[in-house]
Amino acid sequence: MEKLIITAAICGAEVTKEHNPAVPYTVEEMVREAKSAFEAGAAVIHVHVRWDDGTPTQDKERFRVVLDAIKEACPGVILIPSTGGATGMTPEERLQPTELFPEMATLDCGTCNFGDDIFVNDMPTMRAFGKRMLENNIKPEYECFEIGHLDTVLNMAAKGLVPAAPMQFNFVLGVNGCTPATLGNLDYLVNKIPAGSTWTVTGVGRGAWPMAAAGIVMGGNVRVGFEDNIYLERGHKAASNGELVAKVVALAKLLGREIATPDEARKILSLTK
Repeated sequence: MEKLIITAAICGAEVTKEHNPAVPYTVEEMVREAKSAFEAGAAVIHVHVRWDDGTPTQDKERFRVVLDAIKEACPGVILIPSTGGATGMTPEERLQPTELFPEMATLDCGTCNFGDDIFVNDMPTMRAFGKRMLENNIKPEYECFEIGHLDTVLNMAAKGLVPAAPMQFNFVLGVNGCTPATLGNLDYLVNKIPAGSTWTVTGVGRGAWPMAAAGIVMGGNVRVGFEDNIYLERGHKAASNGELVAKVVALAKLLGREIATPDEARKILSLTK
């Protein structure tokens, strides 16, 4: 097996300080949480940004400030800004961080229920996002919340509408209203991806730790962080994103996987920048 790439999704767009006081909003808090995850073993930081009051934003300049500050605090780390933003944002809003030419960014692979909301990623939106990433030489991380999302993006790749091989997938399982976080669902998705692809699994809420263990054993990669789960264990909230990453490192050690550094992760992910 390749070494394990750990991604930390440090804040997301929905979780708040009311859920866990350690959820970061300000630039300084974002740096604190990114650094805690990086020092614990994360090679990748997945970045949403907020205004200081916690309101989600896709503002390009806010992204610029946050990304630059994290790069300075975490030398060499791979940053994956979100183009998902928050439900209700327009495609134009969501695309703003791609104007900063990051080496990677997320690309959501279809519309789905998202709790009480609808996360809209229709075909025109996906084509526009694919075109932007092709033009700006950005490697997408393909976010699949539903099993059908994978077929959708593979068909787009075959038509040249999104960057193709080698592809990196993130299977986000357990969102309320989307594909459940089960071993059977993960196994189905992993066995459908093209040869030479890489994949990460994200378990949401109570699915976080079973999916982390599955990702380690199955030879994939793992994402944890406050965006997806605020608990270190049942009834015990994590004090930082670093604590969540450290638990993945401990699980990997028990299960025989070494942890990838950012440089090793770049080779595994076929990043050329």
